[in-house]
Amino acid sequence: MSAQDDLQLVTFALDAECFALPVRVVREILDHEPAFRIPNGPNHLLGLCNVRGQGVAVIDLRARLGLPPTEPTSNTRVLVVDIVVGARPLTLGIVVDRVFEVTSAPRAEIEAAPDIGTRWASDYIEGVVRRGQSFVVIIDLARLLSEGEAAALEEAPRKGRAA
Repeated sequence: MSAQDDLQLVTFALDAECFALPVRVVREILDHEPAFRIPNGPNHLLGLCNVRGQGVAVIDLRARLGLPPTEPTSNTRVLVVDIVVGARPLTLGIVVDRVFEVTSAPRAEIEAAPDIGTRWASDYIEGVVRRGQSFVVIIDLARLLSEGEAAALEEAPRKGRAA
């Protein structure tokens, strides 16, 4: 099996669970700093952060997934990601509880989201990888964010400048 048969992943924690994003969408990993709040945004939009001179919308991934909001600690990080939602390129900061590592997973070992016989919000799950006795859930951020939500997040830095 060659390295091309592997998917490179950044693994991170949300609450007690392990998630991952493909390395190809992660631009950089930053220490957490409080975001500049934007009024009237969705609950998971924390505000804006400065990434090398660019205003970037920051979302609390825990809150977006329906978990309790992040309580920042010294381990809290911001993953700066570049994704495309619909036809719209978007740079976002994603707040996570802790970053574990960059690792690889053989594509042949990536399983689809489990079918539990009922409709549930699994359409944002790109796949699941077994790690020992637990699992790593690979998130597809583009599917997690609707096009309308992406438009609002893209507009957030402009609203921040106007404030």
